[in-house]
Amino acid sequence: MKNLSFFLCATALLVINFACQNKPTAKTELVPPVTAPFTNIDTIATNDWWNRKPNEIIDVKVERENVVAFALYTVQNQTLKLTAQLFPLYPDETREVRLEIKSNDTWEELQTKDVNDLGWSALFRVDDWDSTKDTPYRVLHGEKAAFEGLIRKNPKDKEEIVLAALSCNSNQDRGDRDKYVKNINHQDPDLVFFAGDQSYDHSEHTAAWLKFGMQFREVFRNRPCITIPDDHDIGQGNLWGEYGKKASTMAGNDGGYFFHPEYVKMVERCQTAHLPDPYDPTPIEQGIGVYYTNLVVGDIDFAIIEDRKFKSGPKGKIPQIGPRPDHIRDPNYDPASVDVEGLELLGDRQLNFLNEWGQQNEGNIKVVLSQTGFCGGAHIHGNKDNRLHADMDSNGWPQTGRNKALKAIKNANAVHIAGDQHLATVIHHGIDEYEDGPWAFVVPAIVNNYYSRWWWPENEKAGANSNGKLPWNGRFLDGFNNKITMHAYVNPDNPSNGSGYGLIRFNKKEKEATFECWSRDSDVSNADAKQFNGFPITVKLD
Repeated sequence: MKNLSFFLCATALLVINFACQNKPTAKTELVPPVTAPFTNIDTIATNDWWNRKPNEIIDVKVERENVVAFALYTVQNQTLKLTAQLFPLYPDETREVRLEIKSNDTWEELQTKDVNDLGWSALFRVDDWDSTKDTPYRVLHGEKAAFEGLIRKNPKDKEEIVLAALSCNSNQDRGDRDKYVKNINHQDPDLVFFAGDQSYDHSEHTAAWLKFGMQFREVFRNRPCITIPDDHDIGQGNLWGEYGKKASTMAGNDGGYFFHPEYVKMVERCQTAHLPDPYDPTPIEQGIGVYYTNLVVGDIDFAIIEDRKFKSGPKGKIPQIGPRPDHIRDPNYDPASVDVEGLELLGDRQLNFLNEWGQQNEGNIKVVLSQTGFCGGAHIHGNKDNRLHADMDSNGWPQTGRNKALKAIKNANAVHIAGDQHLATVIHHGIDEYEDGPWAFVVPAIVNNYYSRWWWPENEKAGANSNGKLPWNGRFLDGFNNKITMHAYVNPDNPSNGSGYGLIRFNKKEKEATFECWSRDSDVSNADAKQFNGFPITVKLD
């Protein structure tokens, strides 16, 4: 009944908004007080948003010629999908947005779409798209508002395809991201990937998403972009989605989603609607959708997976060994005791997808993109006094599920790119033996002063088979007894507190991937600019 009351209340509010005929200019009673949970979710951008007090995230009361904030797009199988993101609209403003492309120096209208008042986005879909040429586009609202960009041609003729990868845009720094934008545009990647935590403002996703977009829109204005939400985006510190069940607390360690499903669906709509169609669109519990799919850019085949959505929550399913169901501090515990039969990581649906995807597009370099890494790649969490032996928020647990995922990635001969951990690492995974699994690059945090992590073996010694580039490289067991070989790591005592981004260069002729890791404060236009110590790393993919 609580969920039904929320839905009816939210629907009524939208009807009231549409019914209002005069643009509010002062405090008004157009929208009555609300007692449903909706009152505390996305308040900056919903209901009578114009009456809200100034907030620290972003001023949503923009000049009306600036109301189209940004756009995100991908092209797959000659289908363009483009999401237009707007600032909140007043009740008397049209909800219609228009997509135009330029052909022979003339703008041509392709489609009009309605904006959704929950999240203020609209999705355009254009079939039979000509991906052999660059095409300017613009999104229009009303008489003056416009956002222009470029739909790039498919770079199939390029020998090297470049991916920029970022995650963890902490709200501890609400300033600009101009250095990121300048560096990435100078390096000119073919595709940009944001692995999650674009928003850290939990119950105010729309405002935080607008903030993120305004910070980074010059990166994805003129190139395709993949954005996927992680735990903070949907309002939780950690997420074990467990097929969409309702979580009992915001901690979420019993599995599921805490906030109302319409909020979760709004977050996913804004961040992922522009991705290629899902492999299997069947919703999970509470009507929450899925977005796992693949995108081919320049003959590089990227699988986009949801490594949180189906994952089992630890609480009540395994022995609680520490003060929290998801943290283990005792190095003498038995890792097999938490690898309980029936626990899932990716779920059968996504494993089937990865296995089928791995057999398609033979000859293409393959890449798996997800939210977080498939091992416990950090020893110290938050501060140097907090040594944590095993963390179930990582995808090192459950171990059986982790190994199934890695086998599917390895069978596709793919590399894995992720974020979330704040700590940049390059790891060669082991499944049954060291180095029999795929390579993985977890990229650093955009802002790394929120919850830093360290790779710091307690004995402060290198493992066997170290490449010698950094003191603590080599073979190790993580806190779940997973086999990993560390090749590079970026602890917070590095420049910019270890914050930055990853750049991955895929050489199609040589079948190689080169992992680059750049500091937030780098100036890559300078020929003497240096990456973090230990980088770059090049790996063979055949």
